[in-house]
Amino acid sequence: MSITKKPVIFCDFDGTITNSDNIVAIMQHFQPEGYEPIMQRIINGHTSIREGVGAMFALMPSQQKDEIISYVLGQAGIREGFARFLDYVREQQIEFFVTSGGIDFFIDPLLQPFDIPQDHIFCNEADFSGDIIQITWPHPCQEPCTNDCGMCKTTVIRQYPAEQYERILIGDSLTDFEGAKMADLVYSRSHLTLKCQELGVPHVPFETFDHIIEDLKQKQEQGVL
Repeated sequence: MSITKKPVIFCDFDGTITNSDNIVAIMQHFQPEGYEPIMQRIINGHTSIREGVGAMFALMPSQQKDEIISYVLGQAGIREGFARFLDYVREQQIEFFVTSGGIDFFIDPLLQPFDIPQDHIFCNEADFSGDIIQITWPHPCQEPCTNDCGMCKTTVIRQYPAEQYERILIGDSLTDFEGAKMADLVYSRSHLTLKCQELGVPHVPFETFDHIIEDLKQKQEQGVL
């Protein structure tokens, strides 16, 4: 790694900052009729993330908004060490972005205690003004990505050119993999670790954000970050 580049961190939310995937948890808890085949098509790759997530939430009435938010806030759980990690990256003046395929109505209240600037949180949005929940997509794919991601992580990452930035990705799922292939440094857990192992993408497994702090400190001491 080049010490002349400026480090920048792109961090997933569901299953990474939180202990569980909140969209999956919402669907399994509220069980709107017809969600299971849609979720299976997403998992199998037969339906895009954008199309599938939009279709699942469209099965739910907007009047459930407060009940859904209350459920997520009660069960999500923030991964150990996250507050300390934010303190560390601020001390080191490392720019930090949340890049999430999740949705603002549960991401914003969960992140509210951590004082992350709104323009550093990339996620999908929800519209509760109609009878059913409509997901909106303010950060769509741009070329060369054609995966119909919904919130396109690689499009966000490409705004920070590899020639100028040391791009660090933190994630847990297959939706982080395209970004992992672009990153200079990957911190992975769960499905992302397995995918990186399978396809030979260099990565550092982690379970808590304290593990990431320790590894970043080591790399700084070695002069590689």
